[in-house]
Amino acid sequence: MDVCSVIQQRLKELGLEQRDLAAAAQVTESYISQLLTRRKTPPAAHRTDIYDRMNAFLKLPKGQLSAMVEAQRREEWQKKLADPPAPLYQEVRELVIGKCRAERRKQVREIFEKQAFGELERLVTQKLLDVAKRIAKDELENEGWLRSVAKLRHQTYAEARTIILEFLDTDVFSISAGDCAAFLAPMIDSWDINLATFGIEVRLNQQLSPIRIVNFQFVEREGGAVAQAEPGFEEFLGLPDLSADATEEELEFLHRLRFKRGQPTALYYYRELQNLRDPLHFRGNVAVRVQKRGDENCAEKRKQLDSRKRAIRRWTKNIKNSPKRNN
Repeated sequence: MDVCSVIQQRLKELGLEQRDLAAAAQVTESYISQLLTRRKTPPAAHRTDIYDRMNAFLKLPKGQLSAMVEAQRREEWQKKLADPPAPLYQEVRELVIGKCRAERRKQVREIFEKQAFGELERLVTQKLLDVAKRIAKDELENEGWLRSVAKLRHQTYAEARTIILEFLDTDVFSISAGDCAAFLAPMIDSWDINLATFGIEVRLNQQLSPIRIVNFQFVEREGGAVAQAEPGFEEFLGLPDLSADATEEELEFLHRLRFKRGQPTALYYYRELQNLRDPLHFRGNVAVRVQKRGDENCAEKRKQLDSRKRAIRRWTKNIKNSPKRNN
């Protein structure tokens, strides 16, 4: 049984309608309808928050929908990779080339046009898409900004949220002209590539992003075994109270941390995770947003703080109660 069937069956059991689910997930009823009728592919679990909302609303076990979606998407992705890549929409290619630095544009166009969807075109398009999606994901958490966008576009809050959620689930094989017009065109000022090293520089619109320039570099590394994880990091992963809500990107960052002196505990990694999420620790416009939204988010911040304290207390209690290791 796929995720759409599970949701439909659960709605029927609870005597609920699609519009009720849409309201709970804070998206449009049309979006839910297209998901349940399979006209839209369910979005990736790590790119959206709707599955957590749906799980709670439908009273399903935590993480059930996300796990089903990821298994379904892996199967579909394998089928997609088996087929030769189709060329991008002409409008998408023209936008990507048009954003290229003027001195490099002719050379890039010649390379792109040699193949329908060659390696360089896929690489550049993917990196531009990654940058735009990173900005969109940050703004998705900014309710004030989202409501302003909805007002300017004469949309409801749910409609604006739905558009961004759909874009976050776009990949390089399915990006459309509409995605370009709504996100890539306004967010990205220009890009350039070093064809010798394949390093890519992306310049962003300062009015839409606190980051001005993003660089992608390809670094040569010596072969050998993958660096072993710190013992404290492995302990952190084994404690759901501390690590259950960490994203793949956050875990990758924590895994790469290395220490010349001492061995950090699981609690260190938990606190490092919270520091990574705190917008006050990063330069840019994020701190300003927090100040503007301070009143409306006060209760939520307090709830998160209490949750962190409880997690630390549970972790400390488990450490005290666990048998001591022999030296």
